[in-house]
Amino acid sequence: MAARSLRAHLLRRLLPPIAALLALGAVVAYYPTLEPATHAYDQALVDIGLALGSHVRVGQTEYRFELPAAVEQVLRTDRFDSIYYRVISPAGLEIAGDAALPAPPGDAVAHDTLYHDKKVRVVSVQAPCGRSACTVLVGETMVKRERLARDLLLQSLFPDFLIALATLVIVWFGVKRGLEPLARLSDEIKARSAGDLRSIDAAGAPEETRPLVGALNGLLEEVSAASRKQQRFLADAAHQLRTPLAGLQAHTELALAQPMPAACRAQLEQVHRATIRTARLANQLLALARAEPGARSVTSKVDLKGIAGGEADAWLRQSLARDIDLGFELEPAPVAGDAFLLREALSNLVHNALEYSNRGGRVTVRTGRLNGHAFLEVEDDGPGIAQEERARVLERFYRVPGTPGTGSGLGLAIVREIAASHAAAMFITDGSAGGCRVGITFPHG
Repeated sequence: MAARSLRAHLLRRLLPPIAALLALGAVVAYYPTLEPATHAYDQALVDIGLALGSHVRVGQTEYRFELPAAVEQVLRTDRFDSIYYRVISPAGLEIAGDAALPAPPGDAVAHDTLYHDKKVRVVSVQAPCGRSACTVLVGETMVKRERLARDLLLQSLFPDFLIALATLVIVWFGVKRGLEPLARLSDEIKARSAGDLRSIDAAGAPEETRPLVGALNGLLEEVSAASRKQQRFLADAAHQLRTPLAGLQAHTELALAQPMPAACRAQLEQVHRATIRTARLANQLLALARAEPGARSVTSKVDLKGIAGGEADAWLRQSLARDIDLGFELEPAPVAGDAFLLREALSNLVHNALEYSNRGGRVTVRTGRLNGHAFLEVEDDGPGIAQEERARVLERFYRVPGTPGTGSGLGLAIVREIAASHAAAMFITDGSAGGCRVGITFPHG
């Protein structure tokens, strides 16, 4: 089903029956109003007929109609309509007036007809003529009547139109006000991070939205439970792998210290390197499990400068082995966060920089504040990361094709998860002397 506005849907549902009811009300009000007006116009024609009948004179053998020309001119002169009349003797003979003016059929007193191709209203009046009664027909065109009918119809419809317009406005803004709880619920969900799986408080929700809130809470609980199971599995698997891998690494190092044939040494060195790589992968999986949203909630005030300084000795051995100049530009950068996760993030950034920099290169670790935001970053002068690859390298287990080294593609993914858990932003840009600059910028605080 195509998406549609709830307000538009309600208007489509409500306005047609409302419009029909208003139209019915207008019709019901129109006809009772029109009838008295029509009767008043007919009565005016009757009065004219009686006045014309008073000008009939009865002779010995004939009837005479004595109407001064000036009076007839006044009679026939009207601003909107034309007036016609016809006087008929008791015997049915023409006395005066418009002989072709049709009389009402049967015993009807008034009727609508055509005269000279015009719609006219004709009334029949019995006027005294001596001892008998003459028939006087008075006809009038329908201009005034039609205009009156149109005015009455407009007067009936205009209030209904205003009511319909007011209904439209009330429904439009009423639905908006009525949907505010849903809008607040939407804003609350949007404001949450990916790892915030807390239940939504339904106490302030309207009764109609509580089933929706309950369904959302049930879904959040299921997602939270699945996330916890996944985190436990990763943590348990990584933890179980660390001990045997550490033992295997120690035994291979002891074996390599013993004299042996060159062919055996080459094979054992390959096993040793694979063991180191697998051990690092297990450690990264454990770090990734801890960095997952909701896995840890140990938050305290920590200084990024202290974290970087405390880990410097652990990175120096690797930098010396690759003849890399590892430098530090550390300024105070206090943040509220998890010291273990922040240490893990910085460790992954430094490891990547040392791993992929050219021998004899430079790596610089920086912490500080910029525009009110604490930051940590690591810059190297290595091959860098192409612009089109910078989004993909944040995916788990993705490595840029052709990249040397023994990485697993988890380092930057772990950094991204840790940054997200601290509501921080991760960035990847070009270094000042080539290479790459990767870091995290923290929110105000």
